[in-house]
Formats: sequence, C-alpha cells, structure tokens
Amino acid sequence: MRIVQIMGINIYLNVFFLGLLGLFFVAGVIGKGLIAFAVVFFHELAHAAVARRLAVPVTEVELLPFGGVTRMGGEMILDPLKESWIAVAGPASNLVMAACGLALKNHGLWHEELGPFFLQCNLLIAAFNLLPALPLDGGRVYRAYLAAKIGIREATYRAAGLGQVWGVIIVLFGVFGLLSRFTGLDILFTGLFLFYAATREKSAAPYLFVRHLMQKKEELVRARILPAEPLVVLENATLGEVLRPFLPQKFHLVLVLDNQWHYKGTLTEVQIIDGLLEHGFDLPVGKLPLKPL
Repeated sequence: MRIVQIMGINIYLNVFFLGLLGLFFVAGVIGKGLIAFAVVFFHELAHAAVARRLAVPVTEVELLPFGGVTRMGGEMILDPLKESWIAVAGPASNLVMAACGLALKNHGLWHEELGPFFLQCNLLIAAFNLLPALPLDGGRVYRAYLAAKIGIREATYRAAGLGQVWGVIIVLFGVFGLLSRFTGLDILFTGLFLFYAATREKSAAPYLFVRHLMQKKEELVRARILPAEPLVVLENATLGEVLRPFLPQKFHLVLVLDNQWHYKGTLTEVQIIDGLLEHGFDLPVGKLPLKPL
C-alpha cells in the first residue's frame, strides 16, 4: 500500500507491517506501533539517502516489519562496494537514533514507557539487520562479498538460503515463546515474513543475474578500465555454463578448447552475452565465431 512520495521516491507499507501495526492497536499499545513505524521509516530513508549520495537511483521503498526494501538501479549490483555502504547505512541510522534517545534522556526529555521501547526498537532492528541473511542488510553485505568471488547469482542463492534458515529458527523460537508465554505473536510474525522475503529474494536470483549481464557493457564504458579474468572452457560447454562464474567489475576473456584440449580460439565477454541474447543459454560456446588470441 502506497502511503507517501518523498523526493520522487514512492513509499509503500507492506501488508505484513500493516498487520503488525494492527496487533499493536489490538493490544492497546498503538504508541509503540507508531514508534516502530518511525524507526523503520528512518532506517529506510538512510538507505535511500546514501544511495542518492553514491549516484544510485532509488525507485521505491517498501516498509517491512524488520526494516524494509529500498529498490535501486543496477549500479549497486555492478558495484559490491556501493551495495555494502548502502546496506550498512540502515543499521548505522538506528545506532544514531539510539544515541540521540540516550542524549534526550540525559537532558530530562524522556517518557518512562515509550523511551525505553524506542531504544529497544532501534537496537533490535540494528542487530537483526546485521545477520548475514537476505533480505537483511547484513545479507546484502554478505552477498556483495560473495559476488566478487562466485558471481551474483550464486551469492544471492547462498545469502537468501541463510535468510530462509534464520526465518525457520525465528519461527520455532516464536512458537516456543508463545507456548511458554514469554513472547508474543510479533516474533512468530517476523520469522514467517523473513522466510517469505528470503524465498522471494531467492526466486529473483536468475532475473538479477540476467539484469547484471545486460549491464556489463555499461560497466566497461563507465569504468573504461577493468581487470581481465580469463576462463578456459571446452567447446561443448553451453553459454549458460560459461556465464555462471562471471564476476562484477571484471572483464572476462574465454579461451575455448576442443575435446582433445587443443586451442580453438578466444571469445570476449561481450561476444558471450550477445550470443546468449541471440541464441539462448543452451548454445555450445564452440558454435560462436572464435578469434585467435
């Protein structure tokens, strides 16, 4: 549900977050619900502000129970360092807000019930988002780290898989807490949504990979100089198999060998991507026109 537009960025409230606010209302603590909303809102604005500072376009922000999703342009995908800085901005904003809350307390500007909840909310969201699991901020840093080693698709699968694992752990903890009567529905609710959001990130990995490939030419034009990454493949390897280990911020040169391990020719990354667009993932790489090294 769209709630407002700020600086051209559409802000959406996820239905799960709306349900969480409903739980606060039913429990008679809507003030705490509004504080949780404000904390998450400023958490996501911090992401958007850093993204704008790094010249990454921001299209929309979706507020979730444990943070949110700031949808951005492809520059972040091509630059793992940018993704890391943008991800860290969210938890950092929570720590700044917690520090400001303590400062207000020290100056006598404090509410005995809502003040501690404000601190708790900021610290919990900061700590929770630092878990190395997509779609959390720590998961985005973890994916950026892995992407430079194993490629964006495999990195997304791993980080989202951890998100599913953490979702299950939190759900089990929430069920145990409900049965033991020391937690409420919010823990169970958060675990279920984390599992759902991680599954959604995992299913988007192939599309993210294709989007990454479509922008590889722009990456070279933008940087003008990229380090070369050689790959050696057999002529019967498919384009899909050859593309899988492609890494961000590297330009790949593919040396093609026949089945007797004799050198046949060389392909550039651009030729591989163009071949994919024209022929699909299943074309053997040896079918493309090869050039001598």
